[in-house]
Amino acid sequence: MHVEQNVLTVKAERPIGSFSRGLFLGETLDTDRIAASYDGGVLRLTIPVAERAKPRKIEIRAGYGSPKKIDL
Repeated sequence: MHVEQNVLTVKAERPIGSFSRGLFLGETLDTDRIAASYDGGVLRLTIPVAERAKPRKIEIRAGYGSPKKIDL
């Protein structure tokens, strides 16, 4: 399994032959922290969302009043 230019490629060999699958990953995913496990014939991939893509609070000052926080 490897990632190149936001494409995750999974390759496997079985008694009936080999195969590969490609999965296009969005720009908001953290490809450096992909985890994979294989158990009972099931491949499980965990692909976290990048910190820069997560919602955050931005402080907005209205005139001379105290700062207010809003969720984006």
